[in-house]
Amino acid sequence: MPDVTFKVFRGDAKGGQAIDYPVPIAPGMVVLDALHYIQGYLAPDLAVRWNCKAAKCGSCSAEVNGKPALMCKTRLDSLPTGRPITVYPMKTFPVIKDLVCDVSWNYDVNKKIPPYRPAKDGRKIYQEDVDRVQEFRKCIECFLCQDVCHVLREHEKKAEFAGPRFFVRLAGLEMHPNDITDRSEFLKNSSGLGLCNITKCCTEVCPEEIHITDNAIIPLKERVADRFFDPLRWVFAKIFGRK
Repeated sequence: MPDVTFKVFRGDAKGGQAIDYPVPIAPGMVVLDALHYIQGYLAPDLAVRWNCKAAKCGSCSAEVNGKPALMCKTRLDSLPTGRPITVYPMKTFPVIKDLVCDVSWNYDVNKKIPPYRPAKDGRKIYQEDVDRVQEFRKCIECFLCQDVCHVLREHEKKAEFAGPRFFVRLAGLEMHPNDITDRSEFLKNSSGLGLCNITKCCTEVCPEEIHITDNAIIPLKERVADRFFDPLRWVFAKIFGRK
């Protein structure tokens, strides 16, 4: 098969540019295979983060032909032919070197989320309770959803917006039948949930096919609306002095 040109970003936080590398293609190759060829034969100093090559560690996140994706899961035969394949680091996060980004901001956000607090007399957990939150446990923290989200990517609202990955975590906590932590104020004021306008772009790039928008973000928005904007609940609180 003919060589394919890969345009790979080379640089750091100060700047950089795409460098062309011709890569011989074999059936079944993924983007990460091509980068390993480049490291082995053309540019041994190319910085690439990866670990399992099984789409489970979430390490090899990048932007392939402009779309956030796991390089180990993106097959070359799924990409358009007859033109170069571009590989860039995630746009939302600062570049350390080449394709490696600094994603530490995400872990700072995670620390701010009110933790799980079980009820002392926790009720029995039924299978439907397990099924409801099981999907959220599949997240591998590749942060592709954070990268594609326009609130973070285009508007740079990191100070106000937690992002789709952490709405998934919040949903998993909120929907746990034995959790008693009140996160309503955090959801409304600190997480920036109201900035999400339901474009579903985060769901489209999730390698674990988590229904982030439908099953996490929208239910959280409904909880905030019920808590703060339901007129009957407001009247009840005024009469009885309760939240």
